[in-house]
Formats: sequence, structure tokens, C-alpha cells
Amino acid sequence: MRKTTAVAAALAVALTGAAAHADERADGPALAPLGTYSTGAFDQAAAEIVAHDPRHQRLFVVNAQAAAVEVLDVSDPAAPAKLFDLVVPGTPAADGSVVEAGAVANSVAVHGDTVAVAVEAADRTDPGWVVFFDTRGNALNAVRVGSLPDMATFTPDGRLLLVANEGEPDDDHTVDPEGSVSVIKVNRRPAALTQRDVRTADFRAWDGDRELPGGVRVFGPDLSTGEPGTPGRVARNLEPEYIVADTAHSAHVVLQEANAFAVLDLRTAEVTDIVPFGVKDHLEPGNELDPSDRDGGIDLRNVPVYGMYQPDGFDTYRHRGRTLLVTANEGDVRDWDGYSEDARVKDLELCEDSPRLRPYLDAHGLTAADLQRDENLGRLTVSSATGLTGDGCHDELYSFGGRSFSIFTADGDLVFDSGSEFERVIAEENPEFFNSNHTENGFENRSDDKGPEPEGVTLGEVDGRVYAFIGLERVGGVMVYDVTDPEDAAFVDYVNHRDFSSEPGTPGALDLGPEGLTFIAAEDSPVPGTPVLVVANEVSGTTTLFRVDF
Repeated sequence: MRKTTAVAAALAVALTGAAAHADERADGPALAPLGTYSTGAFDQAAAEIVAHDPRHQRLFVVNAQAAAVEVLDVSDPAAPAKLFDLVVPGTPAADGSVVEAGAVANSVAVHGDTVAVAVEAADRTDPGWVVFFDTRGNALNAVRVGSLPDMATFTPDGRLLLVANEGEPDDDHTVDPEGSVSVIKVNRRPAALTQRDVRTADFRAWDGDRELPGGVRVFGPDLSTGEPGTPGRVARNLEPEYIVADTAHSAHVVLQEANAFAVLDLRTAEVTDIVPFGVKDHLEPGNELDPSDRDGGIDLRNVPVYGMYQPDGFDTYRHRGRTLLVTANEGDVRDWDGYSEDARVKDLELCEDSPRLRPYLDAHGLTAADLQRDENLGRLTVSSATGLTGDGCHDELYSFGGRSFSIFTADGDLVFDSGSEFERVIAEENPEFFNSNHTENGFENRSDDKGPEPEGVTLGEVDGRVYAFIGLERVGGVMVYDVTDPEDAAFVDYVNHRDFSSEPGTPGALDLGPEGLTFIAAEDSPVPGTPVLVVANEVSGTTTLFRVDF
């Protein structure tokens, strides 16, 4: 497709003062597609989370549409073949319940010969289950966990399974379960588990005397009084999204909507700390973003907006004795029929005397009404719950996500952020479809709402160096960064296995909506001596394997 004059002109403006990334790329691995398995289901969440069994060279891929996990043979990675499904409804559980029809598979984890599937109840506010299988597909057992189990992972030694129970409210926001983490003592004997092997880590201490750190977002209607300080408010408000078990004794848990993470002691099954991620200042040089889908083109600029990092997937690694969190800063909004924080800047009342907004307006010769025009910040999706003063106006604006990936210490200190680099790379690589959505081929569909939307990240070591592979949910593709030196992380490559010349929903469109990523080390790989990256794509229902060549 020929680049339009408008896009070409806007691209030149967007990249003024920035060196071409083709010249800035660090040395590192190249990704090359090996093979793809397709469910044939479009926009049905038919390929979400993926786990690898190195003993039998199988992939376990969550197909939420089918309430099952599809098992793929990847011994020939160029031709992944489906073997069978792990079907969860009808499985009897240790507490006497049975996994019901209408239950939804949300996550899968594999360790040795054990496969664990996190299963959401038909009514998501009810307690869910974890169903255990062996790698041959035999159901072994099930145990009850908290409401909306959304993610499961084993500790490195396989003795514990950790489950993030998100505890989202119902659509009317009349029922709001507590968020929690289930700590299940598997000890490689899943068939012998009882409900007594399940411990629950909750957040009730912060409904008591323990003070919640500043910057941890607890907001929205309380079911009884609507007032902060109501018993149970914090425990219901915090929603565990993703877990990484750093060791056999500790784990970190992302609380996405709260823009924070929790520290979990696995010996006691207790949350010991909650740490805010902080915010990203889009007025700072290097933190530019394109905030409008109606500004006539690609326009990366500094604006008076704070970006809440709100990561979804993350991974951890050790560097010089420190544990570091590598986060994909997706962003998430609470948007239910009974309560929503979703707003556009043009629909808010802005404080005319805001110490944040006023200097920007004066410097650019704008009024608040000018700022709220569609071509400026009017279309940008922000939170109506954060930045609101007691006078009923907003003196600060907070958008969802960072449009980036970051590296944080375990104390929440920011070590590195990729700034505006994702949008700059996309603008250079494929300007005609800059910030496209994943269900249609368009230009700037998502500039007003989280941009490329980094969803998941996995780390892998190649040739003695550590790399981060970050999936972009909307425009698609994987960003590759060398994070060996976390303070000097460097862009390596961007690969998008999507064909914009084909209509989404047709086979020719290839991969749409990367969701789960798994790195297979060279010693575990179906390609002898060569690492493999696996990406499950939620919208296209495809799972693709990439060679990681150095």
C-alpha cells in the first residue's frame, strides 16, 4: 500500500529529532516464524495462555471459547498438530463439588508430568477451581480456589501452585468478591490433594490497622456505604492479575487496576507488602505519546498526562543480587454497568487553576476548551476516579498504561522504561497502520486508548545475554530488548507476524492479538540447540512458534 501524503508528513513530524531505529538497534537474536496452529476461531479468545512440556514436546494452549486446553504436538515445530483437549467441566473436586458446565478455562501451567488449569465458575463471582491433569490428558483431581482464578503458575521446584484469584465484581457491581492468591501444596502428588492443601493469601490486613501505601489505587463504590475505611473495602478492591514465583519461598503479584504489586511469602501464605508502581510523566522528554485518533496523522508529543503503568504480564530475573520485575505496561480500566471510571478528557471538567495544566496551557497559548478538542487531548481515555479534586474538577489527568515496558526493583523503584520507543518503532516500521486495532486494519484506531497496548512479556537467555520479548496486543507483534544491563536496556528488533493486506478474520491475516508468550530455552527446545519463542494470539486463535537465532 502506498503511504499517503498525510501519513508521510505526520511521520516526519513525529520522528523529528529522533534517529532512525534501524541504526539504533542493538545486536541480538532474530525471530523467524517456524510454524502456526490455528483454531479457526476469530475474536473468540481461542488461544490465550500457552505452556510448554519439554519432555514430550507439547504445548498446552488455553481455548477459553471451548472451556478447554488444546494439547499440541510440536516435535515438528514447522507443523504443530493438535492431539487432544483437556476438558474441565464435569471433573469432581476434592471439596465434593463438580466443575460445572459453563465454566471457563483461564490459565494453564505445566511442571514435570503435572498440568494445572485455572477454571472460572459460570458465575464469575463464585469460587472457581484448579483442575489437575497429567501430560497424557488424564484428569487427576480438582480443588476449589477463589473467585475468577485468572492465572496459575508453579514455583520453580514444582511443589507449590499459585493461583491469582482476581475477584472481579458482577456487571451490576452488586457483588464484589475479595481478590486473593491460592497457595496449593502440590508436592508432585496432585491426585492425593485435599481441600486442606489449599491456603489463601488475602488483603484483609489492610482493612484493619495496616496502612495502605500512597499511590495504591483503591477506588470505586463500596457495597455498603461508599466510604473508605469500610471493613472489606481494600480486600474486595484489590484484584490479583499475574504472579511470578521468584523462588520456592517468595512471589510477586501484580494488582493491575490498583497500579501496584504485592509481595507474597509462600512459607506462610501471607501478603507481606503492597508496593505502588507510580506513574509515568508524559510531559518528560522521551515519554511522548500520540493521544488522539483524530489529529490528522502520527503526532508523538509531550502532554500534561500521567500514565499509570498498570502492567498485565511480567517476569523477573536476578541482576547483581537484586530481583528485578520486567513489566508489560498494558493498562486496565474498571468499566462495569454498575460503575465505570472510563472517561474521555473532553467529558471532564478541568480545573482552570491547576498547577499541572495551567503552565502547559499558557506555554502553548491554549484554553482548557482548546485542550479538550478532539485533535488535542479530547479523545484520550483517562480515569474519572483519579485526579479529581474536592471541588469536582480534575487538576490532573491519568491515562491507562504506559505504552511501554519497564524494569522495576522489588522495592518499586524504576530502573528503566522504554518511553515512547514502541510508538516510534511502529511509526517507522508500518506507518500506514500505526496504532491499529487487532480486529480491523486501520490507522490510529488506538491512539486515544493505550496505543499498542503491551500485554505480556517473557524473558530468555540467548548466548549469555538476557532478552525481554514483549507482545503488543493491538497492532500486534513482539518487541525484543536486551535487558542484560537493566539500566541500559536496548531495543533489538520488532517482528509482527500479521499481514495487513488481509482482512482480520481470514487465514491470510495471520496473528492477531498476542496474549501469552513462552520462551523455550535451547536445552528444552524442539529445535535442537536453538531457543524458541511461542506466542498465543487471542483474536486470531493462532499459536505461532518462532526460532530465536543469534
